[in-house]
Amino acid sequence: MTKIDIFSGFLGAGKTTLIRKLIAEGYQGEKLVLIENEFGEIAIDGGFLKDAGVEINEMNSGCICCTLVGDFTKALKKVMDDFAPDRILIEPSGVGKLSDVAKAVERVEGAHIGAKVTVVDAGKAKMYMRNFGEFFNDQVQNADLIVLSRTDSANSTKVMLAAELLKGLNDHAGLITTPWDQIDGSLIRAAMDENGLKAEMEKLKEEQEHHHHHDHDDEDEEHEHHHHEDGEACDDPECECHHHHDHDDEDEDEEHEHHHHHHHEDGEECDDPECECHHHHDHDHEHHHHHHADEVFASWGMETPRKFSEEELKEILGQLNDAVQYGIVLRAKGILDASDGEWLYFDYVPGEMEIRRGAPAVTGRFCVIGSHIREDALKELFTGE
Repeated sequence: MTKIDIFSGFLGAGKTTLIRKLIAEGYQGEKLVLIENEFGEIAIDGGFLKDAGVEINEMNSGCICCTLVGDFTKALKKVMDDFAPDRILIEPSGVGKLSDVAKAVERVEGAHIGAKVTVVDAGKAKMYMRNFGEFFNDQVQNADLIVLSRTDSANSTKVMLAAELLKGLNDHAGLITTPWDQIDGSLIRAAMDENGLKAEMEKLKEEQEHHHHHDHDDEDEEHEHHHHEDGEACDDPECECHHHHDHDDEDEDEEHEHHHHHHHEDGEECDDPECECHHHHDHDHEHHHHHHADEVFASWGMETPRKFSEEELKEILGQLNDAVQYGIVLRAKGILDASDGEWLYFDYVPGEMEIRRGAPAVTGRFCVIGSHIREDALKELFTGE
């Protein structure tokens, strides 16, 4: 049996950083394989772990939970057979559903899920939950361990609120709130093992209980038909005794539709993607529908020889929060020529940007991921054309 740890988390939450930390401090002595599935046309991080002796099997043609499920199971089996690792780390797309990833892993013979870990940006939990709940909530609800990121830089009130919201979605999972630089990776690894084992035991218990009570299912069928006082089953669809669940669903959908566009007190519509009042996710109104990531999210990227100063790049990234002009940009990352012999490596999530200098690449390249993104406007912003 090959143990498999899954690292889920919304775009920019810090999955890659956590994996790096665990490889350095938590997985010493183990033969590892990392399987990445970056949602996007350009893999900026591709190969970063090769220096650590880790084999990387990159799959960048789509989302692990939809277009790659079939190929993914074959690829996972091939990795297990070819490399015989002690442990496989899976870093699925930031917009993938953890439930789908776990199901795909469970279909592979010889694969055993060790722990399902979800990384959550403490300062953005509420905003992502409200705007992209179908995807964000699934990652939280199916986790064995939730690891909060950026708790050292987020407002303490937001951290408390995030912990409360996450526990409301999943009170069975373990929760790590300590800033990562204050905790050793071996402790995170121990929490993964402990909570993964606990989840496994609970699942076995549920399966045993289900098997034990299976004989009672036939008895329960008697209660499927409503009976009037005269003992006759009621088959009249207009009977007031019926519960019209369809109408309940419509009422719920109407409630979401009323809040689709939030207006502030001055009557102006709020276009700030950081504003927690937003419900940008058009598809999320009907919670009973299952959406694939590629129905809701899009990625766009390009290569460019353009040279950028650090100030120019900061100005460009600062404009990405204009949802009307550019769409809802959830993540941008890239490597661009700084024109002075070094290159600019950047990473953007709503309200935050990180720019550092690094070695030259063969050419400049970047990738933007979001919902309803406007490619022409973004191309003009980055290239000036």
